[in-house]
Amino acid sequence: MGKFLIKASYTADGTKGLLKEGGSKRKKAVEKMVAGHGGKVEAFYYAFGEYDVFAIIELPDTVTAAALALAINASGMVTNTMTVLMTPADVDKATKKTVNYRAPGR
Repeated sequence: MGKFLIKASYTADGTKGLLKEGGSKRKKAVEKMVAGHGGKVEAFYYAFGEYDVFAIIELPDTVTAAALALAINASGMVTNTMTVLMTPADVDKATKKTVNYRAPGR
């Protein structure tokens, strides 16, 4: 299972839907969607600023994450970005890998 950070912003129509349903019902809708794909919502927060929602979700794989992101964006009510999250142990493993890379111009 992988963890993903969702940053989402409502469109004007999406905001109207949020005003109609309320924040708790939208959170439950997201939890149902994620659970339906074998995942779970670890954290879900509304915010002021560039993004309206921040969520951390757990999903079986990146293909599932991409499918959810596509469906959310295709609704036209919300735009979202997903970021893959890694544990410190994952980074430890990455630092042990040898990468043969040549910087541009060198």
